[in-house]
Amino acid sequence: MNTIKLHGFPLSGHSHRAELFASVLGLDIEIIEVALKQGAHKQPEFLAKNIFGQVPVLEDSGEFINDSNGILVYLASKFDTSEQWYPSNPLIQAEIQRWLSIAAGPVAFGPAAARLVNVFGAGLDHENAKQIAYKLFDTMEQHLAQREWLVSDSATIADIANFTYIAHAPEGDVSLENYPNIKKWLDNVRSLQGFIPMQATPVGLNA
Repeated sequence: MNTIKLHGFPLSGHSHRAELFASVLGLDIEIIEVALKQGAHKQPEFLAKNIFGQVPVLEDSGEFINDSNGILVYLASKFDTSEQWYPSNPLIQAEIQRWLSIAAGPVAFGPAAARLVNVFGAGLDHENAKQIAYKLFDTMEQHLAQREWLVSDSATIADIANFTYIAHAPEGDVSLENYPNIKKWLDNVRSLQGFIPMQATPVGLNA
């Protein structure tokens, strides 16, 4: 039987969302850690898997699937026979795509960027990242006022895509204390069967 491999990094939220979803789906995958600190992701062997030199990369039956959101769509489309996670309804798909764009936009430039500054010493504008995060959280707090999940009546890949960096926002000095609806939503994701957390990262790691 073909073993699905996930090339990633344990402190990467993008890698975690792919690993988390595979676990929720009950897939048996092999996790291969890419030595980012040593620059392994910029070497020819890895660039052959992803020309952009980024983790994660999913390897399945000799094919390489890049981009964490793309991996979520791939896994849901191939392995979720219930169609819960990425329903065929075009309206729901469009709404999911909006939240995948949020994950790649405001989440990436907000809480994820703020965390990069604290955890990895990234040379980014920390205050600007925090402002982006809080603006996003203000909107999400309203959106989640009368609902359990971001899109549908049950969890979708939209929830998986946005979870990790928002859950770890405090590592970037972005507080969740004023956002009870967001915190409830995060707990909903944590309650999913097969949930696995990303390890907490010590501030000042500068890896």
